[in-house]
Amino acid sequence: MDRTPATGAAPAAPVPVRLLTVLYDPDCSLCSFVRRWLERQRQIVPLDLVPVGSDEARRRFPELDHTATRREITVVGDSGQVYRDDAAWLVCLWALAEYRPMAHRLGTRAGAPVARAAVLAAARYREAQWGRGAAATGWGGRMYTSGEGWSYDPERGWTHTAPDTDPDTDPDTDPDACADGCAPPG
Repeated sequence: MDRTPATGAAPAAPVPVRLLTVLYDPDCSLCSFVRRWLERQRQIVPLDLVPVGSDEARRRFPELDHTATRREITVVGDSGQVYRDDAAWLVCLWALAEYRPMAHRLGTRAGAPVARAAVLAAARYREAQWGRGAAATGWGGRMYTSGEGWSYDPERGWTHTAPDTDPDTDPDTDPDACADGCAPPG
């Protein structure tokens, strides 16, 4: 098949990808989990994970719409290629040794609906976590941040550490109250 454009010009040569910068949301539990998972994988193409909207992201990519990068996964190649949504997920898988064949399968016409469903599921999860999709999901929950005392340890799961309070200076703190804040009996 001749790939020469109708103008008679030679087709552009493919540009090799030697580094991918993944912009991730550090305030999103799913994004942070995926970031840690990506870091543990054997990478054929190195992945540089940078918090979305950070000074580093803005310095490296001033032309990007950094508000949009918070809403949709964005990956930037070392030659300026920008991948969003399904393509961003696929290029991340493509960069990983064990998942490159899967990325090729999901990049086909038959695999594209599966890739799209995964991206939509992740987006719906994020939306529900931030409370933006309560009506659509029926859940109404939101994401908790580390500043609220929640942390995740892969071996122990989710844990909560109550903020430091001083019973002598905090009138709402009753050392005899139960965990739900009820008054002690008697």
